[in-house]
Amino acid sequence: MDHYTVGKTVDQVSDVLWSRLSSKHLTVPDHDRFLHIATKFQERWNFPNVIGCIDGKHIRIKCPPKAGSLFYNYKEFFSIVLKGVADSECRFIFIDVGAYGKQSDGGTFSASTLYHFLEDSESTLRKPASFERSGTEMPFIILGDEAYRLKTYLMKPFARKNLSYEERVFNYRLSRARRCIECAFGILTAKWRLLNKAIETKVQKAEGIVRCICLLQNIIIDLEGKTHDPSVQETLRIRGSRHANTNVSCSSFSQFSKGAMDIRNAFKEYFNGPAAAIPSQNLCAGC
Repeated sequence: MDHYTVGKTVDQVSDVLWSRLSSKHLTVPDHDRFLHIATKFQERWNFPNVIGCIDGKHIRIKCPPKAGSLFYNYKEFFSIVLKGVADSECRFIFIDVGAYGKQSDGGTFSASTLYHFLEDSESTLRKPASFERSGTEMPFIILGDEAYRLKTYLMKPFARKNLSYEERVFNYRLSRARRCIECAFGILTAKWRLLNKAIETKVQKAEGIVRCICLLQNIIIDLEGKTHDPSVQETLRIRGSRHANTNVSCSSFSQFSKGAMDIRNAFKEYFNGPAAAIPSQNLCAGC
C-alpha cells in the first residue's frame, strides 16, 4: 500500500472515530457530571470541588512550510500544543489541539475554546455543593501550575518567595492533585508511541490524529473501567511531594482579582484545618 493510500485511510478513520464517538467519550461535562468528577477528586486526591486539572503537551511535528518559526518551541523542536484537562481517573474531559508550539501554556490557554467556555460558564461553575468549611459554598475549580493566571475557576500555586507553612501546604495539596494530568499525558505517550517522534504529516492532519488518540485513550478507560493500578497511583502521591515546596516564579498579584485570591485563601485555610489535613502534608510542608 503506497503512502498516499495509507495517509488517506488514516484521515478517514480519524474523522469517523471522532464524529461517531467523541460525543459519548470526550464531551464537555454537564453540571451533574461536574459534581461526580468533584466527588471523585475528593475521594482520591482529598481536594474538594475540583472538576479537572489542566496542562499542555508539545506534540512533535515536521517543520511546516513557510511557518516554521511559529511552531518552533523553547525545547528546540517543532510542535503543536495539546491542551488537556483530565479528571481524577486520568481521563480527558476536554482537549484543545493545534496552538503554535512557540506559545506559552498561559498563552495557548487564553486562546483556547476551553478558556472561552470557562469564562462564559463562570456563573454556573460558582454553584456547586459546599464542602466542610462551616458550610461555605465554593465554586468548581480546575487546577493549573504557575504558567496560568489565577481565576475564580482556576487555582494555581502561591508564587511568592519565603512561603508560609500554610501556603506550602496548599501548594503541596494542589501539586498532589495535579499529578492526574501528568499521568494522563504519560499514559498517552506510553500507549501511543507515535507521539514519541515527529508526526510527519500536514499540521491539520496531525491535529486530527492527536484528537483521535486522546479519544481512544478515553474509550479504553471507559471500557476497562480503570486507569492504572494502585501502585502507580501511590507512586504519584509520593512524587507529588517533590514539587510542593518549590518557590515558583513570581507573578504580579495586581493581575489577580480579589475574588480569585479569596477563593485560594479559603482553600488554604481549609487544608490547614483539622477537617481536611492529611499526614503527608505535614512531612512535606515542614521540610
